[in-house]
Amino acid sequence: MATAALGYYRGSIFLAMFVGYTLYCFNRKTFSFVMPSLMQEIELDKDDLGMITSSQSLAYAISKFISGVLSDQMSARWLFSTGLFMWFDPSEFGTRWAILSCSMNLAGSLGPIIATVLAQSYSWRTILSASGIICVVVSFVCLLVIKNEPKDVGLPNIETAAKKSKGGSSSDESTLSEFLLSPYLWLLSVSYLVVFGVKTASTDWGQLFLIQDKGQSTLMGSSYISALEAGGLLGSLAAGYLSDKAVAKQGMRIYGNPRHLILICMMAGMFVSMYLFRVTVTPESPKVWILCLGAAFGFSTYGPIALFGVIANESAPSNYCGTSHAIVALMANIGGFLSGLPFSTIAKHHGWETAFWVAEIICGVTTVGFFLLRNIQTKMGHVSKKAE
Repeated sequence: MATAALGYYRGSIFLAMFVGYTLYCFNRKTFSFVMPSLMQEIELDKDDLGMITSSQSLAYAISKFISGVLSDQMSARWLFSTGLFMWFDPSEFGTRWAILSCSMNLAGSLGPIIATVLAQSYSWRTILSASGIICVVVSFVCLLVIKNEPKDVGLPNIETAAKKSKGGSSSDESTLSEFLLSPYLWLLSVSYLVVFGVKTASTDWGQLFLIQDKGQSTLMGSSYISALEAGGLLGSLAAGYLSDKAVAKQGMRIYGNPRHLILICMMAGMFVSMYLFRVTVTPESPKVWILCLGAAFGFSTYGPIALFGVIANESAPSNYCGTSHAIVALMANIGGFLSGLPFSTIAKHHGWETAFWVAEIICGVTTVGFFLLRNIQTKMGHVSKKAE
């Protein structure tokens, strides 16, 4: 009976989080989706658009960082950030996290097409307003459905049950200074900054690059972004599933992480697909080739994005899981901020070709750096001599 109840609550909570996060991501990216329509009505140059997207990224970064830190101290039901971690067993954490991450791919793949179709009948202002209103309504539904942890509905907590089955429990808590001085925390943070920044640059500006520099239509630009997000959905699922298999086979260890192989391979895929997108696409390029490049880039990009969050949580001390994710997410959103105004300024003065070349080189250097440092100590905070 308890197993059936747990399954029911896990399913309903996961569905609420998935739907809520899909709409949340759609709402956050709506401006990018309606950008072509907006530019037809209002005269804005690349710096103006970059300022707007960077402002959005900055606000999002601040909000997510504060929420992540608070999630270690207060209700996850209200913050919506750690509910997944509290309800699912560690052995399936990567896969579940990856599935939840697919919600932003769903929003990203359908969003450009929905926005393009709606823009033919409604103004960009109406589309933005409708997106916001729907999110407000769904947020109240999520508040009613989502619970903090199993004990809130009279069921045993997953973490507690796991510890009992192993015969007792041991604390892996660390001080804040021990946690913050962990080199691996900052390796993850810098790598996530680059990956998320490059991803945001491609999703925010990729369609304009295709339209303005590569001679493609507005519909082709939107279709490219949709293909990118569709590929990202598959990439998130593949990264979560395959890395969970690697963890189950190799086990967690203090030095290195079984998920690193998948992470590095996908980061390398980002570099290759960006290079091919920049140098092979022309006004005469087959549409299928452009869509395949978008799907390949999305597959290679969203896999690492899903894994960075998983690794940040599972590598952190138990008392700083939320803070760990908050820090790497903050760095990611700084990357998103840099993909706005600074990136658009490079494009304004040197062209889209140069701007995407810079992003491509930074991605390649970061991939090589992560590969060279893949076997450093991955357990953040205090590590007992017995564990070593």
